[in-house]
Amino acid sequence: MPSKFNKLYNETSPYLLQHSENPVDWHPWTERSLKKARTLGKPILLSIGYSACHWCHVMAHESFEDDDIANVMNEHFFNIKVDREERPDIDQIYQIAHQIIAQRPGGWPLTMFLDPKNNQPFFGGTYFPNEPRHGMPGFSDLLIRISSYFKNEQTNIENQNKKLNEIYKKIQPQGLSENEEINAEPIKTAREMIERNFDKEYGGIGGAPKFPQPASLEWLLRYWRNTAFKEEPDIEALYLCTLTLKNMAEGGLYDQVGGGFFRYCVDRHWQIPHFEKMLYDNGLLLSLYTKAFLATGDSLFKRIIEETVIWLHSEMHSESGGFYSSINADSENQEGKFYIWERNEIKKIIDTEDFNIIEKYYGLDEEENFENKWHLTVSSDTENIEKDSKYENEKLKIIVKKCNETLLRERSLRTPPSLDKKQLVSWNALVIKGLAVSGRVLEREDYIQLAKESLEFIEQNQFNKNILMACYINEMSKFPAYLDDHAFLLDAILEFLQSEWDTKLLHFAIKLADNLIDNFLDEEKGGFFFTRNNHEKLIFRSKPMSDDAMPSGNGIACFTLQRLGFLVGDQRYLAASKKTLESGFGLLKESPHGHLNLLNALEEYLDPPESIIIVGEKNKISEWSKSTNKIFSPKRMVFSIPNNEKDLPELLAIKRSNEGKPRAYICKGHSCSKPIEKFEDLIKKITESS
Repeated sequence: MPSKFNKLYNETSPYLLQHSENPVDWHPWTERSLKKARTLGKPILLSIGYSACHWCHVMAHESFEDDDIANVMNEHFFNIKVDREERPDIDQIYQIAHQIIAQRPGGWPLTMFLDPKNNQPFFGGTYFPNEPRHGMPGFSDLLIRISSYFKNEQTNIENQNKKLNEIYKKIQPQGLSENEEINAEPIKTAREMIERNFDKEYGGIGGAPKFPQPASLEWLLRYWRNTAFKEEPDIEALYLCTLTLKNMAEGGLYDQVGGGFFRYCVDRHWQIPHFEKMLYDNGLLLSLYTKAFLATGDSLFKRIIEETVIWLHSEMHSESGGFYSSINADSENQEGKFYIWERNEIKKIIDTEDFNIIEKYYGLDEEENFENKWHLTVSSDTENIEKDSKYENEKLKIIVKKCNETLLRERSLRTPPSLDKKQLVSWNALVIKGLAVSGRVLEREDYIQLAKESLEFIEQNQFNKNILMACYINEMSKFPAYLDDHAFLLDAILEFLQSEWDTKLLHFAIKLADNLIDNFLDEEKGGFFFTRNNHEKLIFRSKPMSDDAMPSGNGIACFTLQRLGFLVGDQRYLAASKKTLESGFGLLKESPHGHLNLLNALEEYLDPPESIIIVGEKNKISEWSKSTNKIFSPKRMVFSIPNNEKDLPELLAIKRSNEGKPRAYICKGHSCSKPIEKFEDLIKKITESS
């Protein structure tokens, strides 16, 4: 190893490699590293981040690349770096610890100080400046004080560790109270709780910073649909969802030129983002915009779907299959530099007549919105511009599209931000689901095939000897998969099977479901642990139930196991799902708006989903399938199974068609209708039940 490198030199994580030339003596998180820390008796400085994170880069440039600060770190601490995308298990438990110790939310970079005897945290924070700023001490001074505290306050540290362990136990889901049964009460209160913090002027929840929160938006869409045929449909729920989607799509959260969504916005108005692009955000939002388009027919939502898929395929897709994890916020050591424009720069490359339109469209005649330059957001849409233009709306859209293509070509000449080429199962699964849903709704076979290629890549490269691996990079699979990997992938396969039936993938889904129950389920108290039974022992084995930036693994596992259980008739899946609901029911009562994916599972436990099974010759059943999928009905699944499929589970195998003629069964929970032989009868029945 060259002398200028530290112990991260041989790692594969792009984030860890970013720090391999720091003067800090960084070590990866391994048993060997932890053992060495115990031997030396130094406190562990644990730094957790990811390659696309802007504030991680700021702290790296200010502190970890500074020789004087590095000397303090090396003298007083044993320094460990963790990529939170590779090790969400480690990140999760120390984020919880930070929240308990600091009494405020965490984030990245996460900076925790651990007792090497047991890896228990005794102090922590997120970003620390290199010099005193905003009431925060300089990092070097803080490090010396923490080192002194560790040497002189061991009794206090041990007492704090005991209290932390007690809190860890208390924050695990407590299950049902005595004589309590699962009921619909949390569904009734969730609607009110979501609206309470909703920004009804600009959309979204809360003020600045503002995150997309797709779980909340999709739940509102689903809730509106459930009330659509009642005397007083909840139009407000639909409005809150679509207002947000429109403002996100036309604001700075969305890359107007190149497609794809950034992580979040720093302001209430959806104007200025932090410029990292994460795969998981785009997978979740692709699904959400597709469902909103199906519900409303809004052409803006369709455009966003199509542009997002183009971006995913052109910027994030690996030639071998699957999708990369993220694009950096920074390029040339400046956040957002790749995406920002000067007015004259645009004027030089756009025809004068077209510039007059694009100037109004992006508000280039108004005040700059980002450090004396423009991050492009829609200031006046084509419908407004049409009022004072000689062009009709459709022509204006064509002009805007042409200008964006010119801007994209010009932007491609700049130094691009770096790409993190890790392929994570959980994040890929969210994109696969989005592709399957959008391919089905827009009748885009290319989207469906892209989803299939990604599923096949995972099965061939990240699933071996019945073990799923979480991460693929440099032609290597690493890290036994977590709860989210299994649950999200199972969910993605169920969605894919509604777009194109594949019995082999159904059996893959069954293996994943069995893995979930055999390796993650808490048999005694219900719910799924984040890590498998034989995983490395950490200070706390969490059982996460709440939705954060990503859906809750427990919520998705509960939801999909229930649906799969009804589809294939496996009582074990239904029992595990029910036990998870019982485990998390106290949390659902306390804060249903924070557990919306689990709430969806509760709703379908109380009122089972509808499955339409269409069988017959493949070329004859496609029209039946397409017609049934044109209605937005989130509690309905449609599976079109060709007659010649073999190795089907018994419950599906018995639903055969005579002479290959199309036939449909409408199932709800365990019960199914008699076979429906006429297309008109099927449409009538599903229209009535909608």
